[in-house]
Amino acid sequence: MLKGCFTAIVTPFKEDAVDYEGLAQLAEFQIINGITGILAVGTTGESPVLTWDEHNKVIEGVAAKTKDKCMCIAGAGSNNTKESLAGSQHAVEVGADAVLLVDPYYNGPSSLEIRREYIAPIAAACPDIEIIPYVIPGRTGAQLLPADLALLFQQFDNVNTVKEATASLDNMKKTRHCCGPDFTILSGDDGMTLEMMLDPQIQAAGVISVATNVVPGPVTEMVTLLEQGESEKAQQLLTALEPLFGLVTVSTMEQTPFGEVVCRARNPLGIKTLMSILGMPAGGCRQPLGKMTQNGLDTVLGAARKVQINNPELFQPIADFFNVDIGERLENPASWEGLFYDAY
Repeated sequence: MLKGCFTAIVTPFKEDAVDYEGLAQLAEFQIINGITGILAVGTTGESPVLTWDEHNKVIEGVAAKTKDKCMCIAGAGSNNTKESLAGSQHAVEVGADAVLLVDPYYNGPSSLEIRREYIAPIAAACPDIEIIPYVIPGRTGAQLLPADLALLFQQFDNVNTVKEATASLDNMKKTRHCCGPDFTILSGDDGMTLEMMLDPQIQAAGVISVATNVVPGPVTEMVTLLEQGESEKAQQLLTALEPLFGLVTVSTMEQTPFGEVVCRARNPLGIKTLMSILGMPAGGCRQPLGKMTQNGLDTVLGAARKVQINNPELFQPIADFFNVDIGERLENPASWEGLFYDAY
């Protein structure tokens, strides 16, 4: 049974090439801070903009780094079943413990089709590895429904976990109702993890997290406290972490010559911007993702400064591992030079 705290690790870039040395550093940082496992090349790892050669090399690197230390989940999702099957088979070959299959995006298959033409063929072809559907309709425009999850769970021993990012408590409750007590629900939303784990009708077993890229230890501790029934202490930790959880999507109002518009900096732009400010290997995002606006950058800085003022211990592991002065980096404009657009 998969449970605990897993990091959806970013893919660092250097001059638009994958920074494999930086990736190894990031993975080591996760491991020494007690993470349960690392998800390589999820959507947080910018899977849509990696070539399959890059994709496979990142998974190979993370699988080797995590071997005998923590779990490795390989992102192998696609809107092309043949591609996902090849990616899943590669993950098996290099020693990953599980694969994550995001719902097929854009071509928008029905839940029936997702089950029969996507998850089922891969689960059948890769019986010795865990297959984790990733349900996030807000990003994919498609959704594997609880009834089809339950049918997959009945049919395949290796489909017993879902990454749930619908933001719908009703959907999560229906998943638990359909799939029963032995099925694993992992939160795909940092900010909902506590509620999902405490709700007796959901009973989530942990989280696949974005914020753990910068705070793996504290988020892991929050999950452990919840597992141990220490909900009050977990809530206190959640309060300290919430400014960082809000960086998964940063929405700002921007002025244009034609009036106000909403600008949404989607994951992983916010977390990679923060990592660069803090002195961690991250690099920018690959096009078509780009940079934040000045308002977006101010939001990231504001969240980080709040954490540093109120709970500096959360960032201390970064300071120790990467040999940086967090306070200085959060106040020195050189730390965020080039990370935002000068004008809308």
